Amino acid sequence: MSNPQPLTAGNSRVKEARKLSRRSVRSERRLFLADGPKAVEGALERPSRVVEVFATPAAAAEYADLLADAPVTLVDDRALASLSDSVTPAGLVGVVRFLDVALNRGFWQVEPRVGAPRAVHSDRLFAICADVRDPGNAGTVLRCADAAGADGVVLAGDSVDAYNPKTVRASVGSLFHVPLAVERDASVAVRAAKDAGLTVLAADGGGEVDLFEADDLVGGNVVWLFGNEAWGLPPELAELADHRVRIPVLGRAESLNLATAAAVCLYASAKNRRS
Repeated sequence: MSNPQPLTAGNSRVKEARKLSRRSVRSERRLFLADGPKAVEGALERPSRVVEVFATPAAAAEYADLLADAPVTLVDDRALASLSDSVTPAGLVGVVRFLDVALNRGFWQVEPRVGAPRAVHSDRLFAICADVRDPGNAGTVLRCADAAGADGVVLAGDSVDAYNPKTVRASVGSLFHVPLAVERDASVAVRAAKDAGLTVLAADGGGEVDLFEADDLVGGNVVWLFGNEAWGLPPELAELADHRVRIPVLGRAESLNLATAAAVCLYASAKNRRS
């Protein structure tokens, strides 16, 4: 432990870490807060990206094995609560370096994912989220991509900050598992994927291709393109896709929400990937 006496909420180190609740400060420092044991565990898979872990004495004792080699700073309950976005903080908050990588040609290449329980596939699978504003949806798409064995996710356009506390929490650790890129211009991300040899499939309720009839299409080198929760994909972006794919709605529901649609599409591709 880096201090025998827990720091209080008024301590300068705690105050500086608390500033990371603001997106502007996160962007400037390229640091964010990983709240809770699951997030801290994910961050510590690569210890070099963890600057500091704030922990209450009780949490430090409970998670002693997890924190054995971590740079831990003890704080009291009020200090920890001031750093946490959770209603009931679990006692651990990490200060972590940004995870996103450059959206260059290397991003689209398949490499073995650390700790992934699947074999490496010859086919590549990615997701581009364009103008996804809800942090819960963004985090859940990351989680779905991780579960489906995807090779990377791009947050594009006016999408929510990947390091928003709600996004981090909704990913349930998957933010630390899936390669992530951020691109301000969604069309640049789509064109980069096509240049890298990927087929771009736009998830679109009015698409010309029925997902149930698209096994050959969704099982190759694919990037799924998902749009905004409320208005979907802008026409000019959807037109850049190679195909527009609709998920058939068999009951009376008007549509599926973004995260559910992403899960269906990503798993359709995962089912058809070739080893």
